[in-house]
Amino acid sequence: MHWGNLLNSGAGLFIIEATGVTPEGRITPVCLGLWDDRTEAALKDKLTRARSLAPVTPVFIQLAHAGRKASSASPWAGGQLLSKEQGGWDMVAPSAIPQLKDERLPHELSKTELAELITAFVIAAQRAERIGIDGIELHGAHGYLLHQFLSPIANQRTDEYGGSYENRIRFPLELFAAVRKAYQGVLGIRISASDWIEGGWTPEETADFATRLKPLGCDFVHISSGGISQLQKIAIGPNYQVPFAKIVKDKSGIPTMTVGLITDPQQAEDILQKGDADLIALARAFLYKPRWAWEAAAALGGIVPSNERYWRCLPREAQAIFGDVKVGQR
Repeated sequence: MHWGNLLNSGAGLFIIEATGVTPEGRITPVCLGLWDDRTEAALKDKLTRARSLAPVTPVFIQLAHAGRKASSASPWAGGQLLSKEQGGWDMVAPSAIPQLKDERLPHELSKTELAELITAFVIAAQRAERIGIDGIELHGAHGYLLHQFLSPIANQRTDEYGGSYENRIRFPLELFAAVRKAYQGVLGIRISASDWIEGGWTPEETADFATRLKPLGCDFVHISSGGISQLQKIAIGPNYQVPFAKIVKDKSGIPTMTVGLITDPQQAEDILQKGDADLIALARAFLYKPRWAWEAAAALGGIVPSNERYWRCLPREAQAIFGDVKVGQR
């Protein structure tokens, strides 16, 4: 129901939420996964049914590993780390540093385990391709595993995967290159451009990281921020992450997506027209108002695809947004 609703929203692209490449990589016990034949079959079945009830819309999937933020309760159940007695599991991370100081320590990943994780991402990407996914977004934001490697707040390793900037970007670049070699579809990455904390990951480092991804075959970058520390001080407000996207877009030249408190159609259009980003991502706005794109098309003079069963529902002033077919003609 959820996917069918979003596929009928009029959006130009639907990205399936963070999907664990291993059971331990899920954020919560109720998060999606894509790590074996069973999870692959389940995703294929549900996606096929949702697509059959909606107009043709490109579908991407966000492949992820939560690292030290795994084994958490769902947001509606408090979101805190689950104990073993509550069904929780052991977490892994670049360094044995917890997300919160009173939480149990994650296991520091060995080099052998890093190689195994790369293999897990590669296999998940191949599974996604088999079930008809049109593109992949690797999740390197919001304090999850790839972001943990990038940030000096979470990554305090003393080997070649920690310490300096060059070392901290090494594992995410190796992982991206491996997925790119195995997967021929559209491939991008979501990045937190700022940790919003002194001594953390910065927008300038994000822009440089994006330039390193470009020759590896990165098709797009999705710029968000935050998530690595409870001490973050986010200057939140409309368009608050758009300047980060512009920095990355201007330096890397990679198609860049921006997100965060973009709620009004004209607001989104202005970002595009000014060249601050190439794509606009919305999440909570669509959950609150599932036909947001219909309203945007009506306001901006655009058209959107829609299941023909909806063609008669529009108010008279918005009757032309479904391509050449107008309400009342059928």
